[in-house]
Amino acid sequence: MATTGKIGVTTENIFPVIKKFLYSDHEIFLRELVANAVDATQKMKALAASGEFGGELGELAVRIELDEDAKTLKIVDNGIGMTEEEVDKYINQIAFSSAGEFLEKYKDQLSSIIGHFGLGFYSAFMVANKVTIETLSWKDGAKGVKWSCDGSPEYEMEACDKSDRGTVITLFIDDEEKEFAQKSRIQGLLNKYCKFMPVPVLFGKEQEWKDGKYVDTDKDNVINKTEPLWAKKPADLKDEDYQAFYRELYPMQDEPLFHIHLNVDYPFNLTGILYFPKIKNNVEVSRNKIQLYCNQMFVTDSVDNIVPDFLTLLHGVIDSPDIPLNVSRSYLQSDSNVKKISGYITKKVADRLEDIFKNEREALESKWDNLKLFIEYGMLSDEKFCDRAMKFALLKNTESKYYSIEDYRKAIEPAQTDKDNKVVFLYATDVEGQYSYIESAKAKGYDVLLLDCQLDSHFVNLLETKIENARFARVDSDSVDNLIPKEDKSRPELSEAEQTDISVIFQAVLPKENQYYVQADNLGEGSAPILITQSEFMRRYREMSAMGGGMNFYGEMPASYNITVNMQNPLVEKILAAKTAQVKPAEIIPDAAEDASEEVKRTVTEAKENAAASHKSELESFASANDILRQVADLALLANGMLKGKELSDFIARSAKVVEDAYLK
Repeated sequence: MATTGKIGVTTENIFPVIKKFLYSDHEIFLRELVANAVDATQKMKALAASGEFGGELGELAVRIELDEDAKTLKIVDNGIGMTEEEVDKYINQIAFSSAGEFLEKYKDQLSSIIGHFGLGFYSAFMVANKVTIETLSWKDGAKGVKWSCDGSPEYEMEACDKSDRGTVITLFIDDEEKEFAQKSRIQGLLNKYCKFMPVPVLFGKEQEWKDGKYVDTDKDNVINKTEPLWAKKPADLKDEDYQAFYRELYPMQDEPLFHIHLNVDYPFNLTGILYFPKIKNNVEVSRNKIQLYCNQMFVTDSVDNIVPDFLTLLHGVIDSPDIPLNVSRSYLQSDSNVKKISGYITKKVADRLEDIFKNEREALESKWDNLKLFIEYGMLSDEKFCDRAMKFALLKNTESKYYSIEDYRKAIEPAQTDKDNKVVFLYATDVEGQYSYIESAKAKGYDVLLLDCQLDSHFVNLLETKIENARFARVDSDSVDNLIPKEDKSRPELSEAEQTDISVIFQAVLPKENQYYVQADNLGEGSAPILITQSEFMRRYREMSAMGGGMNFYGEMPASYNITVNMQNPLVEKILAAKTAQVKPAEIIPDAAEDASEEVKRTVTEAKENAAASHKSELESFASANDILRQVADLALLANGMLKGKELSDFIARSAKVVEDAYLK
């Protein structure tokens, strides 16, 4: 005789809540139902292993059956099944799961109960307008039970003639969710969530090509591999096995650089395989390739806030029963077990890299260019990892030689220590673009690092805080003598008026969209007339701003350059001599007397301003007409890739005329 009743919930609106808010993706229902079926099967194995069940186990598998026309989906298992009392306890009373108490009783035989919350079953109502359960318990004398519900708090439970042990859950797919009555959709979900379940998951039949089309064979289509690679002992595996598994996970990716096999059972359970992929330039594209599993059931591939940010650049699999497989995944990052696991993985990654550094140095160097973005990101974002990485991080110079940070400091310290007893790490970001500056440094016996990673502006700042008595200077940020000053040197003795005149005439022939700070210096007769550099501080912080380093105001400022005028260069001497001959000195107007009237003081001030403006105008006219000045300025701009458009065209025409005058007249 059928019985009716109300499901034990505290609100009449439980089903709308389940349908809309229980899970962010409705597709999760299939994972939850298959997980329950796998649990029931695993429990059956535990009962047999304990000797409590002595009958025939039969085929221990989970079968998925879809009727596209009827829009029904069945999840079938031959696990432990349920009695009428158990259906009432575990189905009619929402969130009262049997997994916890069963696991406690059979903990010696079973370590892989997936489900922890009875709400998993009710995820079926996200896609179905009716759900039935037909079940028969493994217990002697048990009778079949059928339970049905149409999505309201009302249910019906009655006896049924089910004769084989286990449970059949049938979903009558709602018209609004008809995508889940399509074979391709179900196949895709099973491949996503169930491909490594510990119990065989069967869906349809294997197919073969026959008579111009695919047809079903008699062989069951097995969705999953019940013994994934990460569940095996590392000692039983070869590099080829790890490479093949990576290709299985990421069929379109380049081969990984290295791998780590995680296997720990204390103080928490964790297995997995993580791979170091080739990461060249784009951090964001490489994120979220780690697949998170709980007892071989897929949970998520969005592991940000679950593992440290930099570890999201790794690829692979993490599996742990200690990761809470709860209704809402949003609080995973706050769970204490997750935090412990996160710290352990960080340590294992550092251990593996240090081991490679010590025992496989050549392999590390050969793959460093594809690995350094990951290392730098980790050092910038995780203090503990940074402290470890200072031992194994490599620096590469412009001649493609690799050094540890400590070894490189020792190598350059004798030659590259400045007058303040600081070791100066010179670096370039573009070997070709900064070729002349690199060669100038080499001519002095200095070594130059190559830092061409997108994070290097931040990384340089970090290293300056970690390496004592050291600083970094980009090789094109000043003259080579100023980059590593060995002693205080004398600068040209110029009056304020002379310095101002030099600034005006050189700024007059430079592009107007930038800011310039002109200074006179003695660089030697053989050095260029003008040296254009960017302040190490300003350039570095502009680059950090462009990378989103939280200093956006630097990015909004116009580009600024230092213009060093070499007073010892013969061409500069000739330019300044021409200026002296063609431009009269600025008119000197005496200050008004202290006791003069306000009107007199105002008149004197206006006269001074007019005289200064007139003198500046004369200097700019001189500069525009002086071909030597324009030529040396354009050469400096050209050396820095700053000469473009009309200015470049004018420079080429002017250069052609210079050649013509030199050789044809």
